[in-house]
Amino acid sequence: MTRIAILGAGPIGLEAALAAATRGDDFVVFEAAPTVGWHLRRWGHVRTFTPWGMNVSPRMRAALPSAPSGAGLPTGAQLAADLLEPVAALAQLRDRIRLTTRVLAVGREGLLKHEAIGDGRRAERPFRLLIRRPDGSEAIAHADVVIDATGTYGIPNRLGDGGIDAVNERAFEDRIERFLPAFEEQAGAWAGRTILLTGAGHSAQTAARQLADFARDAPGTRVVWATRSAVPGWGVVEDDPLPERAQLSRAAAQLAAGASDALQLRAGFVTEALHASGDRVAVTLRNGRREQVEVDRILALNGGVGDHALYRQLQVHECYATSGPMNLAAALLGETGGDCLAIASHGPETLRTPEPGFFILGAKSYGRNSQFLLQVGWRQVDDVFGTLL
Repeated sequence: MTRIAILGAGPIGLEAALAAATRGDDFVVFEAAPTVGWHLRRWGHVRTFTPWGMNVSPRMRAALPSAPSGAGLPTGAQLAADLLEPVAALAQLRDRIRLTTRVLAVGREGLLKHEAIGDGRRAERPFRLLIRRPDGSEAIAHADVVIDATGTYGIPNRLGDGGIDAVNERAFEDRIERFLPAFEEQAGAWAGRTILLTGAGHSAQTAARQLADFARDAPGTRVVWATRSAVPGWGVVEDDPLPERAQLSRAAAQLAAGASDALQLRAGFVTEALHASGDRVAVTLRNGRREQVEVDRILALNGGVGDHALYRQLQVHECYATSGPMNLAAALLGETGGDCLAIASHGPETLRTPEPGFFILGAKSYGRNSQFLLQVGWRQVDDVFGTLL
């Protein structure tokens, strides 16, 4: 019986757990958060672009016939509560999920990263996982196969130019929000404030639209929206088949074109430095010239990255540009520019790493490519389990 350790209890981690249960494997799901679907809950007030019918896998539907369906667009919170929680509660999974249990590192028993290169001896040694349990104590777990489905949302990118910290960024962590807030529930933190918003992706677009609406009801609210691109494309897809996505892109473009006192676009600007200015933050922006704005809060929505230090002692060949597994990254780079709906699974060979039995699935497998779709994740799980003996 194959021992499988699954890292992360999000949609792809639970899909992998269902696949393992069907095969009769000895599996455990390790989830650092106190609930399943934690990353979904971080943006729980926001609706997805895709309907329920695209967010429930065939495997989940078979195991949970009562799972939601249809054309409705769920929020992140609904995906977690109405799909992932019932799936996690299934008899074949509920005793296999370890919540509030973080995997700190993964290695090979008796081997270091540089040993037994391309040698079958690595496959003969079990994986060794250092875990932190709910009570704070640490322990070792072993597995024959490790599936890393920890995602990217939990590690936001930094604020400064080049992807590194802006000067003094760490000194102002209490003024920086790195996840999309529920503005209506946190009105006191945003109403009447001057806010620096960074990023041009869907999260930043959503924030800009909500803050613009918010400003109409809260006089004095002002947003300075800084984007790295001098001419943001706003992710527009021609003849977009996802109406919610198309609507958001149009709204972002309209907000950018109709700058006002409440929302001012700084296209082509990067964040250089932060300094104290009384009880506010003086932010230096740069695009060849320097501009200083004083703000009360910073909303840094610049995407996220996976935790690659987790497997630093394993032989994982990562793309030097995207940090995704090399074979998959090469396939994806050949499709850059296409819509995520047109990107298919690339087969089991693209998911293999030089480390036998170690797989990176889900959004983390796409590295810095943001076009991952849950439907691709379902096929990734099928591909991986099709390769296991």
